[in-house]
Amino acid sequence: MNNRHIAALALVLATAAGVAHAEDQPQQPEVKASVEKCWGVAKAGQNDCSAGPGTICAGTAKADYQKNAWMNVPGGTCTSIKTPKGHGTLTQTG
Repeated sequence: MNNRHIAALALVLATAAGVAHAEDQPQQPEVKASVEKCWGVAKAGQNDCSAGPGTICAGTAKADYQKNAWMNVPGGTCTSIKTPKGHGTLTQTG
């Protein structure tokens, strides 16, 4: 065998070994945020922050499910939370 054939064979074997090693690695699950801000799902006085003009922050929502008050919820669950005023949203709407 000449040097060109040896180099080509070495490249093929290295590539095959790399592919085999990559297939042995377990797939990592997609990482989601542990919590997310969810607007419009907090009960009166139970918001984590932001409840419109004249409020200080946490615990200041005056009404249930205010659209301008948010609370932290488990990541990926906000929009599936249903309230009497609609679903939670990831953006402030009121």
